[in-house]
Amino acid sequence: MSNIDPAITERVPLAITDPERIPAKRYFDEEFYKLEQERLWPHVWQMAARLEQIPEPGDWIEYNNAGYSVIVVRTNDGVKAFHNACRHRGVPFAGGMTVDSSHPTAHGNCKKSGFVCPFHGWRWNMDGENTFVYGKHLFSERQLDPDEINLVPCRVETAIGCAWINLDDDAPSFRDTIGPLIGRLEAHGVDHLRAEWCFGTVLPANWKTAMEAFMEGYHVTQTHPQLHDCLPAMYDGLYEEKSGSSSTADTLTSMDNTGVTVKDAIDAQLRHFDLISEGMAGQLHAKEVEIARNIPLDALPDNPAEAVPMWFGMVMAEVTSQLQQRGEPVPNLLEVNVSDPLQGVEYVFPHFFLLPFFSSFASYRVRPLGPEHTLFEIYSLTMHPEGVEPEPVMEPTMLPFDSKEFPPIPRQDYSNIPIQQKALHAKGFEYMRLAHGVEGLVSNYQRVIDGYIAGLPTEQLAEATTHLGGNFDGEIKDLGF
Repeated sequence: MSNIDPAITERVPLAITDPERIPAKRYFDEEFYKLEQERLWPHVWQMAARLEQIPEPGDWIEYNNAGYSVIVVRTNDGVKAFHNACRHRGVPFAGGMTVDSSHPTAHGNCKKSGFVCPFHGWRWNMDGENTFVYGKHLFSERQLDPDEINLVPCRVETAIGCAWINLDDDAPSFRDTIGPLIGRLEAHGVDHLRAEWCFGTVLPANWKTAMEAFMEGYHVTQTHPQLHDCLPAMYDGLYEEKSGSSSTADTLTSMDNTGVTVKDAIDAQLRHFDLISEGMAGQLHAKEVEIARNIPLDALPDNPAEAVPMWFGMVMAEVTSQLQQRGEPVPNLLEVNVSDPLQGVEYVFPHFFLLPFFSSFASYRVRPLGPEHTLFEIYSLTMHPEGVEPEPVMEPTMLPFDSKEFPPIPRQDYSNIPIQQKALHAKGFEYMRLAHGVEGLVSNYQRVIDGYIAGLPTEQLAEATTHLGGNFDGEIKDLGF
């Protein structure tokens, strides 16, 4: 572990000086929150929209975060983005809504009418070019120069099925910032995923508190006991101290008793599949569970430790074959899981997660609404045959964080996060105390935040950010500062 860069300790209040300890005040301190708003969010790549939300020229959608609004629009030349302020008097030319539980996501199509400012009626086409100024003769010539009245572009890149915006024109590209993870996700066909549904909620918690609940699997035993109880040896094999020589067989069969049969072991896996599918939908889609349930067991060896991995291979082969036969653009799962393996949760700094299993995914997007309030969105993503994709999900179904309408797994997570946020204020609780072997991602991304607040060089921050991909359940890393 490298020494902490003096630039961080000098410029960052509540800086992390011990990578295994995260100061509690970072999760509620007003000044630290303001520094994130000023020095982090305007310089990072943010998931602003899913591309299926803007499929046709003129389709636009508003993205709000950290006090600014950006309009993402599909044009004849690709996806563009503009800062949402009329060049005349600064009124939002589209949307302009506050992101909270009472407002839907603003969206529309501007191909025919263009963008029209609701204040004085100035207009722009989908490429941001001004097409009308009411009472043009009232303005001096210099005020009407195209550079003065065309919309101000916001940097935007497209990748893994989403539009990503960055307010910093000098930041390294999205791909250079995220690193090799992008290639692994593309190999799994993430570009072809479409949202089936999206739930949103406002959590009474800091955005980092909310995110860190999904950066390790160490919490599963207590928070999601139904998963642990189904495959105890698998989870204990990851987090309990290992002893003896039978851990591999126990982990594969997930049975601790002697005399376990292949059918017993496969039935346990299928129950686990059912629980994940019920709990997260897209992460393990019902169509994939159904395919797995119909795999014949006759050709499997009698030893469960050999049979279970063979069965998993058969499931991946059949999911690939059957979904491809339906016309879904599913990659060869057996091949990509060897060439481009993914973790159970993949994190894209600073606020986006993807949760893969076979061909479908769940995803999370997080946005701060204040020092102790967070907008949290959950998407269920899957593939469809070309031409029969569902209508795009344009806005989340907003629910109270304790709603029973949430799937079981996020409902269990949401039961912890708000009470954790309250307890962070407890007298004597100075630090999060991290397990260096499995909670490293919490430390690593938090220290990248410190780098942004300290104003370290953008190339150095981008290099550090590449280390966050594939870091779920990972170790604390040397980020170079």
